[in-house]
Amino acid sequence: MKLLQYLIIFLLSFSSLTVAAQYDGEGVDEISRFRPGSLWFYSGLIPFKEGKLRKYDRLMVDLTYNDWMGDLKPFNNQWGSIGVNTSFMWDIPMTEKNTASFGIGLSHSFFRISNKYHSFTPDASNTFTVHQEGGSTPELKHRYLGGNSLSVPIEFRFRTKGWKHFKVHIGGKVGYQLDAFAKNVYKDEFGKSVEKYRNFSDVSRLIYSAHLRIGIRNWALFGSYNFNKIFKNDQSPNIHLLQMGLTLSLF
Repeated sequence: MKLLQYLIIFLLSFSSLTVAAQYDGEGVDEISRFRPGSLWFYSGLIPFKEGKLRKYDRLMVDLTYNDWMGDLKPFNNQWGSIGVNTSFMWDIPMTEKNTASFGIGLSHSFFRISNKYHSFTPDASNTFTVHQEGGSTPELKHRYLGGNSLSVPIEFRFRTKGWKHFKVHIGGKVGYQLDAFAKNVYKDEFGKSVEKYRNFSDVSRLIYSAHLRIGIRNWALFGSYNFNKIFKNDQSPNIHLLQMGLTLSLF
């Protein structure tokens, strides 16, 4: 029993000494070993030495307006055409002051284009055709074209010195279209009815795009254009995904 008491006293004494020895930020000679943020001092290969500048834009979220270019003209769709890109990136400095860096990582993208005038329907050969109407029918609520993809983004990043810096990102993505869907939503006497098409073979699985970000510190304007067609068959509409929006860098 006494042995247990001695052990408890020893542990309490040791813990009090440890707390007293922790960094409190008040001593002139004290050096903080705390490193804010996950991967803050990580280059992607080896840890940075202390004293190196912090890195930026490692977790970015793009909130985008989605549209198309090609056979169908852009900016004729509804503003409910909202998408989200989420990118996990390594920021690898290329200069001593970290005014230029190289970014690479993994990104997930979801796009949805909402319109009233174009209905995308696969035919018997699984080729997409587009049906254009002169106006929306009274019972129509929404028509959607959308999908999900995974890609590897690569960026060259340029920024001014300091925490509140001006930045420009020039880059692109190469990836794989996981799925795509077309959906028509109608009103009826029972509420609503939904027609949905997905898992068709006419979608271009290989995706490749170019993008640009211009902003200050955590915020940036974002624009992206896919060089690949959404539908690969020559008989399907020749349209390319276009995205514009706002990027928030979480850390």
